[in-house]
Amino acid sequence: MTHRRFTEEILGELKNTLSGMDDKSAGLVVDSILKSKKIFVAGGGRSGFMAKAFVMRLMHTDLDAYVVGETVTPNLETDDIFIVGSGSGETESLVSMAKKAKKIGATIVAVTINPDSTIGEMADVVVEIPAQAKSDGDSGKSIQPMGSLFEQSLLLFYDALILGLMDKKGLKSDGMYGRHANLE
Repeated sequence: MTHRRFTEEILGELKNTLSGMDDKSAGLVVDSILKSKKIFVAGGGRSGFMAKAFVMRLMHTDLDAYVVGETVTPNLETDDIFIVGSGSGETESLVSMAKKAKKIGATIVAVTINPDSTIGEMADVVVEIPAQAKSDGDSGKSIQPMGSLFEQSLLLFYDALILGLMDKKGLKSDGMYGRHANLE
């Protein structure tokens, strides 16, 4: 297969996966973010990279957002939201964080392949991404290895949330440059 065919196949997988997602749960996430004082986002491995990209855009929309585990991340409080991107919903470190967030009383959002997972069961809002799990191997859902389809879908889902937030806040892209890094 050629590079172009691989790209076309990946794009088809993404379109199929994202079209199977629930708009209502995405709307609940946007509303929950807007009601929150601070936003905390976590994910392990490549899902963690997607979390960092999402938090950057949240900051560009003038929201108080943090990546869990960074040295400048403040404490989570009751009026905050904790968004976890985890394909399995069973990553031990993320389960531990979700338990602590639940105990504190923050709103928990799980973005996962497995809504019946430990994190999914604890969440106030669950968003299911119907992608191939790492453990599915060669299930036929994706030509890509491991959790690539989930991770790519997670980034696109997060970017769509940003568009929803921009719409509700009346923001345009050019109005966000004032929060863009300027020491580069």
